[in-house]
Amino acid sequence: MAETAQNKKEPRDEFFILGITSNGRQFRPSDWAERLCGVMSCFRPEGTTSRNSHLQFSPYVHPTVVNGVKSVVVNAKLRQIEPLAYHFVVAFANDNDLQMVEACLMPEPEPGKA
Repeated sequence: MAETAQNKKEPRDEFFILGITSNGRQFRPSDWAERLCGVMSCFRPEGTTSRNSHLQFSPYVHPTVVNGVKSVVVNAKLRQIEPLAYHFVVAFANDNDLQMVEACLMPEPEPGKA
């Protein structure tokens, strides 16, 4: 069972910010995840920047959809490379009363494999 990021003392590898408030309402605007991830796009591992890096989401903060809900995946490594950016993302979720859930993305199963 997933545990909320706020209730756990030990940091996990990733957590999700869900586009649902604590009272179950959908967060607006509808492109909030892309906007947040766009702001965080400059945070990437050393040596991976390229001429078009500003056109790609950071591997540390990227949008996804979880059970039909727009969400953002935040990698805990962001805290090590830029603590202020990490706190900005967490504060955004807290300020907007968004649900945060500790979890990780699993790769899609290959077709035909049991």
